[in-house]
Amino acid sequence: MRMRTAAALVLGLEALGVIVLLVGQIGAIVTGDVASLSSAVALAVLTLVGAAAVAGFAWGTAREQSWGRSGGIVVQALILAVAIGALTGDPPNLAAAGLIALPALIGGTLLLLAARDAGRRRGAS
Repeated sequence: MRMRTAAALVLGLEALGVIVLLVGQIGAIVTGDVASLSSAVALAVLTLVGAAAVAGFAWGTAREQSWGRSGGIVVQALILAVAIGALTGDPPNLAAAGLIALPALIGGTLLLLAARDAGRRRGAS
């Protein structure tokens, strides 16, 4: 499997994860389990935008577009920031931090390797 394909797959799975979060948010809105309806709707819209962005980065990475890899690397950095947040919470949640960080570390590594491969192909042509 090419690095770009593997990186795109990880990004695609992350996009699906964001969609799962969106479904949960919509469920909370429908059942009335929100403190502020307007804030909950705004969060759901932003989550939808985020899912579309991550899916777009997956698509771009699969088609060897540098913007897809760049956006994907930013996504991995943001996911790592969330994992660090899980470590600094009260109480710290090591298991959650690990489950959040592992895909980001794998995805980031694959994206960097895909970028290296793309650079080598450009240099060879």
